[in-house]
Amino acid sequence: MKLDLLYEVDVPKPWDGPHPQGQRKGEQQAYDEALEQIRLADEAGFNCVWMVEHHFREGRSHCPSPEVVIGALTQTTRRIKLGYGVTLLPYAFTHPARVAEKVATADVLSKGRVEWGTGRSTPMEQTAFGVDREKSRDQWREAIQIIVSMWEKERFSWDSPSFQFPERVVTPKPYQDPHPPCWVAASSPDTAAIAGENGLGLLSLSILKQVDELSEQIRQYRQASRRAKPLTRVHNDRVAAYTLVHCAETLQQAETNGIWDSVWWWYKNLAEFTIEWELPNMAQEEVDRVFPFLERQAEGGVPIEEFDAADMIVVGDPERCLEKMRRYEEIGVDQLICYVQFGYLPHESVMKTIELLGTEVIPKLKG
Repeated sequence: MKLDLLYEVDVPKPWDGPHPQGQRKGEQQAYDEALEQIRLADEAGFNCVWMVEHHFREGRSHCPSPEVVIGALTQTTRRIKLGYGVTLLPYAFTHPARVAEKVATADVLSKGRVEWGTGRSTPMEQTAFGVDREKSRDQWREAIQIIVSMWEKERFSWDSPSFQFPERVVTPKPYQDPHPPCWVAASSPDTAAIAGENGLGLLSLSILKQVDELSEQIRQYRQASRRAKPLTRVHNDRVAAYTLVHCAETLQQAETNGIWDSVWWWYKNLAEFTIEWELPNMAQEEVDRVFPFLERQAEGGVPIEEFDAADMIVVGDPERCLEKMRRYEEIGVDQLICYVQFGYLPHESVMKTIELLGTEVIPKLKG
């Protein structure tokens, strides 16, 4: 199993100063620190760094333009892969031609290090951009076909009931031949099956799942992969899953770093957002499963020990982190995405996490 990183660029309140100065200061610091952390991860042997695309997620995610950050990283890193985690493909977000151009340019600049994650976003973002939620899955699927065709064909045109494009030469073409591997963000077994059936890598980005639940999602994905009719020319059958990770010399040092306050803040923020924007759009079965937990978490009522016991977080010294990461490896995760910059954690402690994982954990996972 390989280790990846994921950045949403957390900027939790309270901000240091009135609006907008406090927000500006916090965002500038978070981006500066993220770039330094990723440079260290490149040297430490991490496999890939994923940059999200989220909009209007105050505090939790201040990264709406992954292509800009990835463009910077093409020039400041040398080995680590650069993942779009993810590009939002319903047409109201970004025209497919712009996605094709941006992803291919990053692939050229990085000399073939791009991993292309795709998704449909959240109801909160979809409504703001005017996305027709009923058509979003069909548009996501068609957009992948359009973008891959733009990369492959010398002259491209498209004419369907939902998308028309006159004949044009789309430039540049990706560095990778035929194109970067494609992934899809999935939080449910149904979406995991869709990923497998279409020959796309599985980005399991639901952090509310216990490892046993994730195992079932992966099982359904693997089963669907065996009957895949790949949507692209690169059949990607890898599984990546993410979790909060903090590694220190000792558990006591992690606690001194403020790890539990940061975990509590992160999950509370997620619970409040999910209750407001996600629950009304979930199947009743899913609501019944997650709502009791979300309600308790929004009220601050879930003990940290509960997250830890379920391996929903990876916190401790290198030996303890390795032990918990092995559980993900055992259920079939190919790439464990470490969410290391979150909450109120000091920059120095995040750098130490990356260093310790690079020296003490990654070599043993490879071994």
